[in-house]
Amino acid sequence: MKRWLLALALVTTTGYALAADAPALPVTKAPVGAEVYIISPQDGATVSQTFTVRFGLKGMGVAPAGVVHENTGHHHLLVDVKELPIAGQPISKDEQHIHYGGGQTETTLKLPPGTHTLQLELGDSNHIPFDPPLVSKPITVHVK
Repeated sequence: MKRWLLALALVTTTGYALAADAPALPVTKAPVGAEVYIISPQDGATVSQTFTVRFGLKGMGVAPAGVVHENTGHHHLLVDVKELPIAGQPISKDEQHIHYGGGQTETTLKLPPGTHTLQLELGDSNHIPFDPPLVSKPITVHVK
């Protein structure tokens, strides 16, 4: 009750709610030596507007979202993302953060003409990035 009153007093005086008591989400440790990478297309490739992206993973296995098995995760494709998703928080799901929670290891992607960056990030069963984050080297593709 005292904690609640203190929080109410802080909101009333400052006008802001503080999330200090919000529980931290569990973060899964990445196995040593695990790597995620883009098999194809190659960095700098020129591709058509619809093309296939193949995902690679070393030192771990792939499992669908929601399935908990040690040393497994699922892919998220980051398209034209400048900053990696926030550690300890589920990866967003939108046109730039594409989830492959079914355990997919490739996709057919459609992008508008221009230069785009692609990068993979492996998420745990709850879409939360591993610690340390398992991200691929970003690649650039030129869509004609």
